[in-house]
Amino acid sequence: MEIFDTLAYYFQFPQVRYALIVGVLVALCASLLGVTLVLKRFSFIGDGLSHVAFGAMAIASITGVLFSQLQPIIDSTNNMIIIMPITVISAVLLLRTGKNAKVKGDASVAMISVGALAIGYLLMNLDVFPKSANISGDVCSTLFGSLSILTLTPGEVWFCAIVSLIVVVVFILFYNKIFCVTFDEDFARATGTKAGLYNLLIAIIIAVIIVISMNLVGSLLISALVIFPALSAMRVLKSFKAVTICSACISVFCAALGILLSILFSTPVGSTIVAVDIAAFIVFTIIGGVKGGFKR
Repeated sequence: MEIFDTLAYYFQFPQVRYALIVGVLVALCASLLGVTLVLKRFSFIGDGLSHVAFGAMAIASITGVLFSQLQPIIDSTNNMIIIMPITVISAVLLLRTGKNAKVKGDASVAMISVGALAIGYLLMNLDVFPKSANISGDVCSTLFGSLSILTLTPGEVWFCAIVSLIVVVVFILFYNKIFCVTFDEDFARATGTKAGLYNLLIAIIIAVIIVISMNLVGSLLISALVIFPALSAMRVLKSFKAVTICSACISVFCAALGILLSILFSTPVGSTIVAVDIAAFIVFTIIGGVKGGFKR
């Protein structure tokens, strides 16, 4: 009862409600394409783009410091104006470069992601640029998430809600095409489906999800939010549709539980959510093993 009383107290504050709403929306979006990424062996794209997003965040931070007189205008929401295009362009480059015979997919991801991570940290520490007072905290928060999820403004919540709605609608509208491209890309091309276009759409959606997830789990932990729910659902289910729905339910539940636990025990939000996702994966693996044993 003491735990429920504590949660009831915290939920009196609008910031806590905002954090829970944004966390659930981000988890839902991240889980939708997680199954596709795992089946297409595109998991590396999420990891690569998360590093790119860190580099873009560094550029956005420097821009905000250089134009400090415009700081009321250049806030965390408007940083998306810089971060979103850079991440989307990088997603396109990763997709196109990965098809080049001279630069294979894994090499292109390593080249772009590690390069962006290094350049981002370098830019934030160059003497030629004015430094923010809490640059080390900014770096740690960007990489691993922070309590900034508990200081969201209504504008940021609306931004996340609108972007999440667009992602969900696009996924539903192109579900059949994404399904075809996921399982048999050659057959999809033979039937007239523009597989390259839908692969590009998948990469762009993932880039958008990466950007809106940064405040929640940080750029280094985003891949876990995308991949773990899908892997958990695959332990017990086989149908693509069933796995996708189950993955979404697992992701939303783990995100909500992780946020609540982080509030109760004052732990990092992103790390707590990922820890809950890992626990869910272990539970579903055990269930899948027991289920497989019964079938034998």
